[in-house]
Amino acid sequence: MAAKKKISKKVNERTKPLKGISDIRRFFYKNETPIYFISATNFNLLGADEWVKGFKFICYIECFDGQHPNVFSPDEIPHDEFQSIEDINNYMLEHKQVVDYIQSRAKGKNKGKALFLMFDEKTEKLAKKIGLDVAFPTAKLRNDLDNKVITNRVAEKAGVPCVPNVLTKISSYKDLEKKGDKLGHDWVVQTPFGDSGHTTFFIKTEQDYNKHAEEIEAEKEVKVMKRINCMGSAIEACVTKHGTVVAPLMTELVGFKELTPYKGGWCGNEIYADCFTKSIRDKARKYTRLFGDQLLKEGYKGYFELDFLIDTDTNELYLGELNPRVTGASSITNHAVFALADVPLFLFHILEFMDVDYEINVDQLNRRWARPENIDSWAQMVIKHTDDTIKQVTRAPKSGIWKMKEDGSIDYDRMDTHRRSVDGDDEAFFLRIMKEGDYVYEGADLGILVMRGRMMTDNFNLTEKSKKWLAAIQNKFESVEPTQVNQIQDKVAEIGGFKMM
Repeated sequence: MAAKKKISKKVNERTKPLKGISDIRRFFYKNETPIYFISATNFNLLGADEWVKGFKFICYIECFDGQHPNVFSPDEIPHDEFQSIEDINNYMLEHKQVVDYIQSRAKGKNKGKALFLMFDEKTEKLAKKIGLDVAFPTAKLRNDLDNKVITNRVAEKAGVPCVPNVLTKISSYKDLEKKGDKLGHDWVVQTPFGDSGHTTFFIKTEQDYNKHAEEIEAEKEVKVMKRINCMGSAIEACVTKHGTVVAPLMTELVGFKELTPYKGGWCGNEIYADCFTKSIRDKARKYTRLFGDQLLKEGYKGYFELDFLIDTDTNELYLGELNPRVTGASSITNHAVFALADVPLFLFHILEFMDVDYEINVDQLNRRWARPENIDSWAQMVIKHTDDTIKQVTRAPKSGIWKMKEDGSIDYDRMDTHRRSVDGDDEAFFLRIMKEGDYVYEGADLGILVMRGRMMTDNFNLTEKSKKWLAAIQNKFESVEPTQVNQIQDKVAEIGGFKMM
């Protein structure tokens, strides 16, 4: 009888709900469930391994030259051409080294949880085959919500305003003129899926339309919006059983020709206490909670990000798009002071997919995270190859902390796995994506630069400081013209056309 009582007490302790932030922190520090982030790189969840015992990154691209203690990158083996990040993840889930690695860390029948940036139904089947649970809503639901037309309809149900628009089939320029007449004659047309400006088209004339007619007319329905003068912003949140937890609003770096070849393409973020006006920040938080609460009704739980557009003529705030996932902004969100003082946003996501009950006061948490004193200033830029050329990299800067000298040149200072130990204005963290031997092409990601403070002026131009850092990092890359152009073009086709983060 005594033995039975001890067992019963142990079970009761294990099944007691986690009460508040301190219990949640302790739970993850003692975690025994293997948890993996499987993706092209570990950029999106940098630092997650410091919060969760047993958290590992399985990456196609080795950004840290084997120096990161919790990154596993398998040897490359023959594979079909990659057309998406989903293809990369599916390749890795079928890779013997990856399967063996996961099996070697299994806790009996508990193979672990898998997090992805992007995945499809094939990914789900492959994960299940090797015993992993996907810690996200289904690929089908994510794909449906990722559709910009469906996002618009979810926003309408949530009471979140969108830029004046019409959702319709477009068959010709005349058809666009007719259906978009009430919106004026300067439009932004978006196809249902796409990223970083790839499928957002600015149309004022028939000539503009003809450049993208094939893509627009191929869709059953597109979003036709009135063109407004706007600034981009981003906000991340997590749908939990207790409500929607909302992180602070961030600016977006968009369309800088020094960083991206895509007009309207995302290329970074800033987070700081007085981002935009208090009225805009409060409105963005309110809309994000409303949208998150509606997502729960749609069957979605976990991490998501919203892009908001601020009309500079009217100061109105409109929903731009939804990303039902962790994103390129997640690294900024999860390392800010508010997150370090409590827990990072992604931990609430993981909790929703763990076999544990927990209690949090969402209202209290959101109020605390909105306070200016809980927000420090950081910025990141995603650096792409902007020229319409193909070259082979012969030298690339290492990932880690770099230091700038008075003459504007930089030296590698020390290895680090994320921005944590960047001290002052003369230091920055760089995550290398493109390594020696790789081929760069228009739109290819070279790397991500992270620093304290802002990268943009109040007028949303790049600061002189950020320009100096950009030039210094770019100068650390060296490349040559390829000798076998046809073979190189085939290789580029393998990884082109989709973003790696």
